[in-house]
Amino acid sequence: MSYQNIKSQSSEGICTITIDRPSKLNALNQETIKELHNAFKAAEENKKVKVIILTGSGEKAFVAGADISEFADFSVAQGEQLAAKGQAQLFDYVAHLSTPVIAAINGFALGGGLELAMSAHFRIASDNAKMGLPEVSLGVIPGYGGTQRLPQLVGKGRAMELIMTAGMIGANQALQYGLVNHVTPLDELIDFAEELARKIMRNSSVAIAAAISAINAGFEEGENGYDTEITQFGKCFGTADFKEGTSAFLEKRKPKFPGK
Repeated sequence: MSYQNIKSQSSEGICTITIDRPSKLNALNQETIKELHNAFKAAEENKKVKVIILTGSGEKAFVAGADISEFADFSVAQGEQLAAKGQAQLFDYVAHLSTPVIAAINGFALGGGLELAMSAHFRIASDNAKMGLPEVSLGVIPGYGGTQRLPQLVGKGRAMELIMTAGMIGANQALQYGLVNHVTPLDELIDFAEELARKIMRNSSVAIAAAISAINAGFEEGENGYDTEITQFGKCFGTADFKEGTSAFLEKRKPKFPGK
């Protein structure tokens, strides 16, 4: 598939999706959101892809925010539709993929950029990364899930402060807050992401998908995460991966998971 604003390439089970609008600091516009959706969908449907890495082109920005020029003149109804469509098309979509998504944050991740990173299953950052949700400085609030995912990751008080002050935090503070899992030098970021991806790929992709479902359920309104865990745990017993994993353990050998 051909893209104008992103790049997507797969190798040895890892699909790397790169937002590629360097002149705009990789800002998200509607076309980029659509292309990202299509790239994630293609990766999810590709049985050879076991892990997805999401990053930005260049050294300055992962995604420096949304393309404000697209919605500066929107009405109330248009604004609500913008948030609803974006959440469904990309941000919630990414969060609920069964293929693990690692956000490799290189440089600025602001506004919609941080919201996109928070949609990933976990995040790593380069040591020059800066993160924040500055929307209130524009007279609006985060609309792509930021008011929900940031408190889940860093706690209500810290999220309130970050959103209300429209401030930015550096990579090490983000690590301290639990917003990112690891910080690396910029030139080592993708290598480190790929190393993490290979560790994930040693395990059962079926079990990982079940774990994602169970973990997400604990943060969904009206869902009981414990009940989902019980259901997903039970389903694992009917998989070829479970038979291979337990057999390999008992036979004291490394498993070769068939992924089904």
